[in-house]
Formats: sequence, C-alpha cells, structure tokens
Amino acid sequence: MSDHLKIRVAKDAGFCFGVRDAIEKAREVAQEHGKVYMLGDIVHNERVVKDLAQENVKVVDSLAEVKNAPVLFRAHGTIPELWVEAGRKDLTIVDATCPLVHEIHDEIKKLDVEGRKLIIIGDHGHDEVVAIRAQVTEAIIIASIAETEALPRMKKAGVVSQSTQMIENVQEIIGILSMKIFDLRFVNTVCFPTRRNQGQIKEIAPISDVMIIVGSFTSANTKRLHEVSLSLNPRSYMVENANDIQESWFDMAESVGVSAGASSPDDLIEEVVEHLNNLHVESRV
Repeated sequence: MSDHLKIRVAKDAGFCFGVRDAIEKAREVAQEHGKVYMLGDIVHNERVVKDLAQENVKVVDSLAEVKNAPVLFRAHGTIPELWVEAGRKDLTIVDATCPLVHEIHDEIKKLDVEGRKLIIIGDHGHDEVVAIRAQVTEAIIIASIAETEALPRMKKAGVVSQSTQMIENVQEIIGILSMKIFDLRFVNTVCFPTRRNQGQIKEIAPISDVMIIVGSFTSANTKRLHEVSLSLNPRSYMVENANDIQESWFDMAESVGVSAGASSPDDLIEEVVEHLNNLHVESRV
C-alpha cells in the first residue's frame, strides 16, 4: 500500500534573527550604494551566497579589493585587526555581526580583566571562534572531550562557548573542567536560537520515523542539529537541498520530521517539504 508521509516541521527551522538581519543589511546597502563587499561568505550556505551575488553583494578575500563601496562585516564576527585596517583605509563599515556574538566578545574580555586563563569551547578554525579568540591576547580553544581531558590543572580560568555548540558537549566539557580548575567561571554563551532549535529537534526526532536536517555541510550549527537528531533517531539525514533526498530512506516510514540550520533560507526548507509531500512510500499496513 502506497501512502503520503506525515510531515512535522520544527517551528523555528531556518534563519535565526542574526542571520536574517545580516542578509537584510547586505541587500539594503547594496541597493543604496550599488554594491557592497564582504570578507568571506555572509553565512555558511551556498544558496544564500549565490542569491546575494546576483544582488551585487560581492565576496572578497581582503580589504585591498574593496573599491568605492561599503564593506560588510559578517554575522560570525570579525577580528579587531580588520576593524583597524578598515578604519585606516577610511572604508565605510556595515557591522552585521550578530548581537549575541558581540556579547561573547564582551564576556571573554571581562574574564580576561579578571586575570583568568581563557578557554573557548568551539570548532578549531571556525570564523566565529577565530573572531572570539582575537578579542584577547591569549586563549585555549577546545572542541572535544579528549582535548579537555588533556588540559593541565589550573588555579583560575574563565570559559565561553561558540554560540552554536551542542549543549550536551558543552555541559560534559564543563563537568571535566570543574574537576581541573579551582576557580572556574563559565559564561553560557550558547545562543538562545541554538538552544531552542536543538530543543525542538529533541521533541520531534523521537516521534518521527525519519528526520531530515536541511543545511550546508559547511555550516557548524546544521551539523550540530544533525548530531542531536542522530542521537535520538538513527534514521536522521542531513541534506543541502531536495535533490539530496533518497526515497530508500523512507522504507516503511509513516512520518518525517524536518528542521534546518540557522543559515538555511525559507525557500530551501519549503522545497524540501514539497519534495517530501510528493513522495509515495510503502506503509507498514
């Protein structure tokens, strides 16, 4: 017997407010000035970057390439040296940094003033983590339990986190650090949209036969959502778009849950849902 899938879409799947605001700023400035430059991709999603390029939002590798138009600093945050360089060149700066990322910068500076060793829980080399690290003279970046266990004992330390970290990973790392550090101050900087989206997946994944997480494979928060989903439902799959969906994933399935990373646009999610609506699967009955 062939039937349609019951589809549950996470209420807040897709763009977070920080990403949405950054994209709107890029479009507005490009319309006003004819074009706007960005150092690197505005968000980790190929569809978004391609669409913005058609609206004269141009990606460059250095400030030397910026000519006669504003430069937009992205949602992930920007290292202080680039702010200084842009000021020296008298460039017009459009700050699209997520306000919650700015808060992380402020928090790590406060911990630094307190004279603490500084620790960042985050992905090595990620744009956001690089910018957080650059706010202070010295900081240790840890991404895993193994890296945490390898740290020496410390007398006094402060900890912040990349905004899109998996909550369980952060909690486990803090548990280990609390045994190694006499005076530990942890500022929970996993952002509300991340906590909310991970929470919604925890509700949907256990009651769905299959889970689909939409987003770029370059997106840290999308990969985190997939990890959360996979921990609750082994039939969890990450896709960049509807073309990645394989019908074999839905053998004997009656329901599918859908969520998406914070850099996934609404139209991409809608295309995936439409594709799922058009699937015909063999039901259990």
